Amino acid sequence: MTGAHASSSRIVACAVALAVLGGAGCGSSGNAVSVPTTGGSHLSGLILRPAKPAPGLALRNYTGRRVSIEAFRGKAVLVTFVYTHCPNVCPLIISGLAAAQRGLGKEAGLVRIVAVTVDPRRDTPSAVRAFLAARGATGRMYYLLGTRAQLRPVWKAWDVGVSTGLHDYTNGHSDIVYGITAGGRVAVVYPSDFTPTQIIHDVPLLARS
Repeated sequence: MTGAHASSSRIVACAVALAVLGGAGCGSSGNAVSVPTTGGSHLSGLILRPAKPAPGLALRNYTGRRVSIEAFRGKAVLVTFVYTHCPNVCPLIISGLAAAQRGLGKEAGLVRIVAVTVDPRRDTPSAVRAFLAARGATGRMYYLLGTRAQLRPVWKAWDVGVSTGLHDYTNGHSDIVYGITAGGRVAVVYPSDFTPTQIIHDVPLLARS
């Protein structure tokens, strides 16, 4: 991992801890995180200060297309890690992101939404198609797949904790959404109970940064 990516991982890990602990401070000096109110010119969610370069992410979409978030420079990017057999938060995250994309209307072109599997054995292209279709998310986001060997360094770079059960199936993982600026910097993270309104508000701000 490069120095920039290591630094990004540390601050993202801090934000994840904040999301879990309800806002307690963490991190090294100069890496403060604040929780602003929604509205006006301020991002909602957990703001990372300073924003750090987003770790690399290049995998194949469930359609077979190669996708790299570096190709999305100039757009706001939302990244999350989910799986189709998730019994609770993953369906809510995907439904919420799809609702936000619809709610953006003419501004929907400002954002790219990327979901990455944490369950490579069961997240087949057909399973992903059904999962997205059931949540009104078809055509509204990328859902990236890969082998465990391909995914493991991605999970590590993004500080995504993944636990597996007896049959190597995912039964626990980090459940947040990363907000990335048009310049490719992780600026904010959202807990799994974000509202589409927060995303709709923040996308134009991220796209201008």
